[in-house]
Amino acid sequence: MAALAACGSEPPSAATFDNAPAAATNPEKAAATKSALDAYAGYLAAARKAEAIPDPNYPELKKYLGDPLLTRVRTTIRDIKEHGAMRTGKLISDPRVTAVSLDSVPATVSIQDCIDATGYAMVDARTKKKVPGHAAGRYVATATASRYPDGRWLINAGLAHRDQPC
Repeated sequence: MAALAACGSEPPSAATFDNAPAAATNPEKAAATKSALDAYAGYLAAARKAEAIPDPNYPELKKYLGDPLLTRVRTTIRDIKEHGAMRTGKLISDPRVTAVSLDSVPATVSIQDCIDATGYAMVDARTKKKVPGHAAGRYVATATASRYPDGRWLINAGLAHRDQPC
């Protein structure tokens, strides 16, 4: 996914997929977990829509993303558009919360996901033919949601670990 590709990548030791969700042991942590996962799902949906148009200024991106990730996602979508491409197909996500830190400033929630992009393709916007060299497969992705002063949880950091299958 281009939006997650905009997140960057790390060496193989950076992440391993953990199938056990982080336990929300109190109502405040449970609420943070839900809000962060909602923001993450919104981010993926907005990025898919923005990549399909493609429109780097798609309004929904600001609803779920904060900087520096917002800027990187927009730059990636702008690059896709300038090269006459777009994304199409289905992206499957299976996120888990791995950590909740309500005492940090800002409060954060760490998310680990298994992205299945085997049905999500970059295509030529005019011909709709697949662009060679853009196969994605299944891989680990990580993201951080932060609580902003206005109370919103936004995804502001993320990495696609394409060298780590899940």
